Amino acid sequence: MKAVKISQPWNIAVTEAAMPSPGPGEALIKIRSAGICGSDIGAYRGTNGLVTYPRIIGHELAGEIISAPAGSGFTPGDRVLADPYLYCGECYPCSLGRTNCCTSLRVLGVHVDGGMAEYFTHPADMLLKIPDNIPWELAPLAEPLTIALHGIHRLQLAAGEHIAIFGAGPIGLLTAMAALNYGAEPIMIDIVEQRLETAVNLGVKKTVDLRVDDIITKISTYTGGRMSECVMEASGANAAILATLDAVSHAGRIALTGWPNEKTPIPTDVITKKEVDVRGARTSAGEFEEAVGLIAAGGIDVRAVLTMTAKLDDAAGVIRDIERKPGDYLKVNILMEE
Repeated sequence: MKAVKISQPWNIAVTEAAMPSPGPGEALIKIRSAGICGSDIGAYRGTNGLVTYPRIIGHELAGEIISAPAGSGFTPGDRVLADPYLYCGECYPCSLGRTNCCTSLRVLGVHVDGGMAEYFTHPADMLLKIPDNIPWELAPLAEPLTIALHGIHRLQLAAGEHIAIFGAGPIGLLTAMAALNYGAEPIMIDIVEQRLETAVNLGVKKTVDLRVDDIITKISTYTGGRMSECVMEASGANAAILATLDAVSHAGRIALTGWPNEKTPIPTDVITKKEVDVRGARTSAGEFEEAVGLIAAGGIDVRAVLTMTAKLDDAAGVIRDIERKPGDYLKVNILMEE
């Protein structure tokens, strides 16, 4: 079968790979679509320190069941999504249901081979059925939506609250749409005018353009002087991580979702003065069902973050182009040929 493999940093190709054979408890899936994530670009660049090589990438996966274990609830032809976060189920975080914090977490396409390939095997108990009204080109977007939802859940965002979102990339835009669905008021913060315009077109009424706006003045104006009760950092930029402390209200909450390339010195005196809750928000845990429901019901228009689709044969070239010109893309999904 064909698969997208990074042999080492800067060396990516669509190559031949062995057809997978399902082990105990695993289903065999014909992949119909797979999303390209920022972590895949990091793997290509060699800047994602968690990736080992060689590695078949791909963790945003949708496909059809070819075979499934007896009693799994799946039959051939079922349309499914793969939860890509493999956990042990035995460590302390897993005992709390926070499986995304598993001490031996393995992520598809990072620690183990992913599914940007024609076929893939995956534990059947980590698959979720998806309805027919979600087309294949949109199905992989459920996974990044779970990241946005997890950040919102970590913040315990409530209707009527403000949420300042740093980074109008796919996760930031999905967070803004989810916040609107929750009845909250997103404030989108970025340095790219076009992405702020995209946010406005999606219903975001409040934006901060860091090239020209003073963040404290603008957010204070938007919130009547309170500042933002919730802040989500979705860019991974060190300057943005620091700026969350300017944007947040006293007694507010911050969720850190972006992955910075370098350590960020944090002024803990501000955290103490404002008594801010700073919370990590890594991947997702149990949000797939909500994400699928929101997409199926039209509560969130994930198509708004889909820049284009491409064929599997073109995947390596598309990834190279995204690396060269990241500002030209939000999300790209790979569609397999019939």
